[in-house]
Amino acid sequence: MYRKNLTPIAILFFALSTLGCKSKSSTSDGFPTGQETPEGVAADFARAFIEKDVPLLQKICVRPYSTGASRDEYLRFTAGMAAALKHEKSSGLADPKNPVKILKVFAARHLSKSGPASYGYSSFEFQDLMFVDVEALLPDGSHYMDRELVIKDHDGKWYVHPAPYVSPLLADGLDQESPSKQTFPEAHGAGK
Repeated sequence: MYRKNLTPIAILFFALSTLGCKSKSSTSDGFPTGQETPEGVAADFARAFIEKDVPLLQKICVRPYSTGASRDEYLRFTAGMAAALKHEKSSGLADPKNPVKILKVFAARHLSKSGPASYGYSSFEFQDLMFVDVEALLPDGSHYMDRELVIKDHDGKWYVHPAPYVSPLLADGLDQESPSKQTFPEAHGAGK
């Protein structure tokens, strides 16, 4: 008798526990999400602007890692981004430079130069350094390609560096890399 009653409860528990599970690898827009992959965090960076989500933006931006003028400039930049998003959300006025939709997320790539990654490893305990190209739709209907420097920090999570210009050694060669051709789905065996 006891086993008969336990089976329906176990099935019910399993069904309820899986109902709320949502894949961390992609969202309803079909693009990756989360800090487990470089492409996920780059797509989330675009989503933070699309949704005017300041907490998401603050969560996925790399920690202030340097000292002196670079650190001060980074802190000013990130504070300015957050303030602009808050203002945009409260005013209801869309910034024409902010995306309204993600169109493509390309596969993450390492920089051609080894210096930036070595600098990140030795100076800041970064585990990896890559970049991700994200194509987005702007409010005027035009397409915009944004290149994000992404960093796997010592906690094993990926973060976006929203202002790579404040650390030229870390971003050396970023803007000279060729355009990405392979999308995230193609790199992971889907969408070919």
